[in-house]
Amino acid sequence: MNEIATMAEFRFGPRYRKSPFFEATRRAGCKSWGIYNHMYLPDYYDDPVEEYRSLTNDVTLWDVSVERIVEVTGPDASEFTNRLTPRDLTKCAVGQGKYVLITAEDGGIVNEPVLLRLGENQWWLALSDSDAGLWARGYSVSSGLDVKVREPEVYPVQVQGPKSKDVMTHLFGDSVMNIRYYWTMETDLDGIPVVISRTGWSAEIGFEIYLRDPSRGEELWERIMEAGEPYRIRPIAPSQIRRIEAGMVRYGADITIENNPFEVMGLERLVEDQDADYIGKEALMRIKAEGVSRKLVGFILDNDEPVRGLPDAAPAFRDGEETGRVTTIVWSPRMERNIGYVWVPIEFAAPGNKLEVRTLTGTAMGQTAALPFFDPKKTMPSQGLSAD
Repeated sequence: MNEIATMAEFRFGPRYRKSPFFEATRRAGCKSWGIYNHMYLPDYYDDPVEEYRSLTNDVTLWDVSVERIVEVTGPDASEFTNRLTPRDLTKCAVGQGKYVLITAEDGGIVNEPVLLRLGENQWWLALSDSDAGLWARGYSVSSGLDVKVREPEVYPVQVQGPKSKDVMTHLFGDSVMNIRYYWTMETDLDGIPVVISRTGWSAEIGFEIYLRDPSRGEELWERIMEAGEPYRIRPIAPSQIRRIEAGMVRYGADITIENNPFEVMGLERLVEDQDADYIGKEALMRIKAEGVSRKLVGFILDNDEPVRGLPDAAPAFRDGEETGRVTTIVWSPRMERNIGYVWVPIEFAAPGNKLEVRTLTGTAMGQTAALPFFDPKKTMPSQGLSAD
């Protein structure tokens, strides 16, 4: 699953957008890009295991401009945004962020963005790979609320790893250390306007820097790299290994709009009890009461060596009968095991149920597991920094 693809040439056409950091990623040695939210996303620079080691030992820089920002403003912005998600945003203060779900009328997951509240009536949604911005804009037309939904010129990068706090302090001063986990700070770097949040897709100590002036992209990238040089900073792609260790799902691969939060281990908590109405509330309350027939859970292969040749969406078998589907498998250097996710009937969702998967070279045995695989109390993202 983590084998490095090779290609003689990658052609960049006008159909997909480049980030303000795109040329910097090319100079840094990016070898392949994927498409995410209609933009080019760095896919790898080096062996994914080597990138993982830099992330977990030192500090890394990611171009994640593909996390397109949907901004909601206007007198009714707070009520409108609260209608998009089953999280209770009346408990979200100005300057705070939350991991949220956007749900459809049938309870399906439209997106699972990071939400930031920058002002009393200013909300940002940093999207996963989907057209949820169009979903929000479409709903605004019929909502009867006074809101404006747009996609501002905002482009995030992530600074992730145990030494990220040293790099960020060098750039922005000691005030960065006061940003609590999932909170924000608006500032600038010698005139480069940014929003900083204590968030990231790595489950390591890390920050996201949201660039508000795309003309300063190259400058911001070089400033971060210069500040990180003493700490062995390196650009990498988003680490699939680390996000799976942490139990983070990837929209479009592990989950889609066909899935609801109660079917995904760990996402049930994002459906909060509240008086306010939101899209999909009736369906989700019914699903909660009736229960679900399937679940996305963790999966660990018994092999103690990396498994090659496991296709995406590989079927899983129990007693010779196809009973589930593996969405992804990676080798975790920290756990020295192949780990991933599997969809199974609810009766097999508990940890320890034996399953067999068929690779391109044979078969492999494994078992279901609880999520997350590593750091279940999420102490690492707030280590050495203030947190809730």
